[in-house]
Amino acid sequence: MYPELFRIPGLDLPIYSYGLMLVIGFLLAAALARFLARRVGLDPEVFVNAGIVALIAGVAGARLSHVLENWDVYTNPARSFWANLGAAIDIREGGLTFYGGLIFATPIVMLYGWWKKVPLLRGMDIVAPCVLVGLGLGRVGCFLNGCCYGEVCYTPGVPTVSYPYGSPAYVDHYAQGRLPAPPPAELMIPLEDGSRTLVPREQLPVNPRFAQAAKGHLSAPTHPAQLYSTVTSLLLAGIMVTYFSLSPVPGSVFGLMLVLEGISRFILEMLRTEPAVVGTGTGTLTFLPPLSFSMVVSAILVIIGVIMWTALHLFHPDRRSGQSPLPAPNA
Repeated sequence: MYPELFRIPGLDLPIYSYGLMLVIGFLLAAALARFLARRVGLDPEVFVNAGIVALIAGVAGARLSHVLENWDVYTNPARSFWANLGAAIDIREGGLTFYGGLIFATPIVMLYGWWKKVPLLRGMDIVAPCVLVGLGLGRVGCFLNGCCYGEVCYTPGVPTVSYPYGSPAYVDHYAQGRLPAPPPAELMIPLEDGSRTLVPREQLPVNPRFAQAAKGHLSAPTHPAQLYSTVTSLLLAGIMVTYFSLSPVPGSVFGLMLVLEGISRFILEMLRTEPAVVGTGTGTLTFLPPLSFSMVVSAILVIIGVIMWTALHLFHPDRRSGQSPLPAPNA
């Protein structure tokens, strides 16, 4: 877990792993968008600018979704209004929900494309694999940051990762009584009601005694769900680029992306710890099994993708829609 990778010498400016991976993901996605735009004779710079729009809108939507999902955290009565507001807009340590960003950014980018007179469906096909590349790199940032961790796993032979004292996983496992070993007494703070709480992670660097006591104390072993998502996203991006190169019906690449991403995310959610929002035990749609927010959105995306892909092919019986094959990269 490396939420802060290093500090710039002389400036003492921290470089956060999560933010750095977002930037790298954006640059790779923009390069891919330029390449694919050239293949179909569209202005690549329009897609780079669209990527900037998508990044800003996506981060805003992703953060808003995360705050709404964890509303009690950001309305903590123990903090002032301004402290809660500052925590809500602070993305340095992660806390971005991919689907929230996707839902918020998609219509904004579509409007931008309409303004720039980009063929809507073909533009969506170019964006599809780029979204997955950005997601894949972003999940590496989640892994380094210690957020979006997976479910506890003690199955022999299955790769797992344990997080250090004070990490989100450690704090959650302490609250759930799932730590392999209890925290040392030096790291417990008594409260007025007689209970105890953990010394915040931020105090470890400024108190050598706390830092020494925290060494070797780890969370329970968990699935590296973030890396599972990285591998899956990059694999799907490769599939989308390959399908795009076959010059399919415009819009069908995006539709296929929705289907495959929705299915893979639904499965991966089974290895994560997101709370259920519908289903058994939630009081809402109790005839369903417990489903997290991402599971619900994944199911909706699959349905939309299937309808979209099918409708496009029904209205375009010729799968190439009368278009010639995409030109070679050096054409």
